[in-house]
Amino acid sequence: MKKIIIVSFLVLLISSCKAQKASEHKDKEQPNVLVFYVDDLRTELGCYGSETALTPNIDKLASDGVLFNKAYTQQAICSPSRMSTLTGLRPETLGIYSIFTPLRSVHKDVVSMPQLFNKNGYKTVSIGKVYHHGTDDKKEWSVYYGKEPNTYNNPDNIALIDQLRSEGKKRVKGPAFESADVGDEAYKDGRAAKYAIETLEKLKDDKFLMFVGLSKPHLPFNAPKKYWDLYDKSKFKIPSRVKPKDAYRLAFTNWGELKMYNGIPKAGDLDDELTRDLIHGYHASVSYIDAQIGKVMQTLEDLDLRKNTMIIFMSDHGYKIGEYGAWCKHSNLEIDTRVPLIISRETNYKKRIKGKTTDALVENVDLFSTLIDICGFETIPSDGKSLVPVIDNPKQTWDTVATSVYARGKKIMGVTATDGQWRYTEWRDAKTHEILGAELYEHKDNNLLSFENLSGNLAYKTIETKMKILLELQFPKNGIPFLQNDMPRN
Repeated sequence: MKKIIIVSFLVLLISSCKAQKASEHKDKEQPNVLVFYVDDLRTELGCYGSETALTPNIDKLASDGVLFNKAYTQQAICSPSRMSTLTGLRPETLGIYSIFTPLRSVHKDVVSMPQLFNKNGYKTVSIGKVYHHGTDDKKEWSVYYGKEPNTYNNPDNIALIDQLRSEGKKRVKGPAFESADVGDEAYKDGRAAKYAIETLEKLKDDKFLMFVGLSKPHLPFNAPKKYWDLYDKSKFKIPSRVKPKDAYRLAFTNWGELKMYNGIPKAGDLDDELTRDLIHGYHASVSYIDAQIGKVMQTLEDLDLRKNTMIIFMSDHGYKIGEYGAWCKHSNLEIDTRVPLIISRETNYKKRIKGKTTDALVENVDLFSTLIDICGFETIPSDGKSLVPVIDNPKQTWDTVATSVYARGKKIMGVTATDGQWRYTEWRDAKTHEILGAELYEHKDNNLLSFENLSGNLAYKTIETKMKILLELQFPKNGIPFLQNDMPRN
């Protein structure tokens, strides 16, 4: 009897030791996660083949990970796209399509990424613009530095804003760009990098999920003069102002976001001089945030955190800087829905895939499932899928379609699908799914632009039929009405 008790005790002891070692191993394998979440950034980066953008730090990150050539956002507007990333749910699942509705005003119980990481023992950090609405941000993170308002440093611009306010103007916007001879921290992304560095120093012994939300190159294109000086304005080419032939009447917006800024004409195309100023400002802003990323990455190295930190570099949506004679985002076009995405996975136990590119069709909504997979969390329902197989083998066959939406009010929904070369869009009645218009564009050799709507062209009937089938996988023509949870604008 005594022998049986001793044997049983030894079995329990061994089992306990194995469980403890497995738990310790899991803790060591679970990486820190650092996400650079950039606002309004299209694939205008050196590592994506840009002939103009100077982005050495982002390019270096790409050489240390996997660069996704065909990554897409779920909607080309800030708030819904960010909700989708942070919940793993598509806008059509959440039913929120505008920037005016906070997530928690509608969905109290949806599990967000910071909530899931908190539950699993991580410190969670939000710096700058992560969610669009601060009311969604504040309660979900261990450490929270909210997004700051846009600032101007040129005395003339400050005086102009004060004058407009004294005149009783509402929603005062300053100029659309500024080049002041100041340090990086005079503008908010420099301060975001500072907060990130300080927080990394405090959390170096903890597991963490950190989002660094960088606001540029969102308007206004305000960046220190030294980043403007990197570029010769005269070298920027003026994009074609021609819109695609036979585009649907609601395919484009009037780019009112830009027109809100002082000095921007309210109607008509911008002249070449102003166009070049804005393109210059966009590039200066991109180089400015590139420098901030470099500072944070260097801190990871200095603190010996890089070896167990997964880095994600991404944007909430693409952007137009004069192409088609248009500006900003707010469409189903390729240039607005395709986004940069770089994932660099490095841990003590996993050999890093370095300097690889993939043409796999992936979506921002996939990030949630990817991090659950890598960190070994219990799976929760989501609309995305883990990208770990692509990260480990960038050349493998992957999805056949990526989809996005863009609503025009509450009555019309634009639904769009790409197979990597062809983009097919249907504009539907939001309730009945009746097709009100269709567009088919070809994007050869990764080109973001296309200038002829080929929908209805008999020479492309087979391709359009194929794309229609791919679109209907996500948006059945006899599907239920599109969920509309948006609250009225205040």
